[in-house]
Amino acid sequence: MNIKSLETFFWIAKLGSFRATAKKLYASQPTISARIAGLEDELGIELFDRSGRNAVLTTEGRQALVYAEKILQLHADLLETVASPDAIQGSIRLGVAETIAYTWLPELIERINETYPAINLELDVDISVNLAEKLLKREIDIAFLIGEVKHEGFFNAPFYSYSLIWVVSPKLTLPPEPVSLSRLSKIPIITYPRMSEPHVNIRSLINKMNGSTQIHSSSSLSTIIRMALDGIGVSALPKEIITRELASGQLREFQVEASIPDLVFNMAYCAAPGANVVRAVADLSLKIVAAKRP
Repeated sequence: MNIKSLETFFWIAKLGSFRATAKKLYASQPTISARIAGLEDELGIELFDRSGRNAVLTTEGRQALVYAEKILQLHADLLETVASPDAIQGSIRLGVAETIAYTWLPELIERINETYPAINLELDVDISVNLAEKLLKREIDIAFLIGEVKHEGFFNAPFYSYSLIWVVSPKLTLPPEPVSLSRLSKIPIITYPRMSEPHVNIRSLINKMNGSTQIHSSSSLSTIIRMALDGIGVSALPKEIITRELASGQLREFQVEASIPDLVFNMAYCAAPGANVVRAVADLSLKIVAAKRP
């Protein structure tokens, strides 16, 4: 009996599919089937009822799962407490919102590589709504996203928050500051995709004055910045991602008479037994950001 077989057993039980488990564990489906067959031979029981489309635990399988979870957790605790960083190995799929990719991601990758050289990283840059869905489907292991993944078995922790500043290109002429909401509602606004927190907050702010305001939305941060540079409209963005444009004068900050909430990002991952690689990367990421906070 080995850890790989127990880990495979655990994930089939949670995902209900040999195929989904093969994808998650970066293994072929025949390999996954062989691990379970070997474990069943060793225990002398059938772990899954394979009569249907999904892999359903048998009565004996449900009993075995309780012990498998304990063993996987003890194994993870051993590695975290005693083992050297080189022993922490595996592949991690990081799901990252574009704002994080613009700011924290390069340092995170560098520090992860330095601390855990045996860990392989896969990156998936997407909007927060999609990242939450991918995390629930176990298509990624850790997500850095707006909001929380409110689902049993998932861990959420505050990661970083960005204050949003209003910016405009010199190509657009604005009235004397601070700009009133009434005046702002007559200017095209470029922002994050529909249903995202910034979009909802800006729409809520503007709707008080004018429900017909032009709001251009995009899931691409680079597109939002490009549109603002071209003078298509004004935008509210984290200062950290437009430092170069502000320094060069391509964009300038302006004041509005009402503020909008900060852009708050969380880190989320599945707190599964034995997920020592995921926890190691998650804990390191939180420590890196905490060390930089004022």
